[in-house]
Amino acid sequence: MTHSANLHIMVKAARKAGRSLTRDFQEVENLQVSIKGAGDFVSRADLAAQRIVRDTLMEARPSYGWLDEETPEQAGKDPTRRWIVDPLDGTTNFLHGLPLWCVSIALEHKGEVVAGVVHDVVHDETFHAERGTGAWLNERQRLRVSGRKQIAEAVFAAELPFAGHGGGPETLGEMARLLPLCAGVRCCGAAALQLAFVAAGRFDGFWARNLAIWDIAAGALIVQEAGGLVQSLAGAGRATGAKGVSGQDGTVLCANAALFDRFAQIIRGG
Repeated sequence: MTHSANLHIMVKAARKAGRSLTRDFQEVENLQVSIKGAGDFVSRADLAAQRIVRDTLMEARPSYGWLDEETPEQAGKDPTRRWIVDPLDGTTNFLHGLPLWCVSIALEHKGEVVAGVVHDVVHDETFHAERGTGAWLNERQRLRVSGRKQIAEAVFAAELPFAGHGGGPETLGEMARLLPLCAGVRCCGAAALQLAFVAAGRFDGFWARNLAIWDIAAGALIVQEAGGLVQSLAGAGRATGAKGVSGQDGTVLCANAALFDRFAQIIRGG
C-alpha cells in the first residue's frame, strides 16, 4: 500500500516519540516515590515525547498549525491544515506501569481529519489511515471492524469517569443497560487505543464522554476507514470527520455497521 508523504512523516514522528517513552516507561517501576514525584516524572516523559513529535512534524511541514494537550494552539501560515497531537494517551496507565498507552497524531485539512496514526508503543503496533484509502496496521495488514451482528456476542469498550470529571451517573447508567445484553465491557484507559481496537475488530464498539479532540481525532478516522460508524453520544455526525465528533461536545460512540443502531439505542436509553 502506498501512503502519502504526510502519513510517512506522522508514522516516523509517532515511532520516534515511542522510543523515548519506552525508555521512560522502563523506569516507572523503579519509581518508589510519592505520587507527586512519579507524576512529575511522567509529565516530563509526556513533554519530551511532545517535543519529539512537534520537532519532527514541524520541521517537515513548518506552515501547518498545531494543537496538542500540553501547549496553546498555534495557527500556521497555512490556515487550512493543522496537526492534532496527543503525545501520551493513557498517562495514568503509564504512571502505574500498565502497558496500555499510545501516541496519537492526526492531520486536519479544512476542518476535516484526513490522516491519523495511533501508535501502540509497547506492542509495536501502528494503526493508521488516510481518508478514502482504508485503515492499516503497520505496513501491510488491512484493518476491518468486526463482523459480529448480535449484541449478545459483542464486547464493547468504554471510558470510565474518574475524580474531577463529570459523567459518572450517566456512564454507569449506560453500562447498567448494556452489560446484561452483551458479552462484556472493557476499559483500557486510553481512548485513542480503544478506537484503534474497534478498527481492528478487537472491540465491537466504544463510547466515551469528557474527551478532547486530540483524544479521538486520529482514532475516529481509523475506525471510519476500517468500515465503522462514528457519532457523538447526542447522535450527531455519523461518518463525519473526527472534528465534528470530538470538537463539539467531547463525546464519541462507534461500532460496526451491523451493531451500531442497536448499540446506540441501548447507550442512549431509547
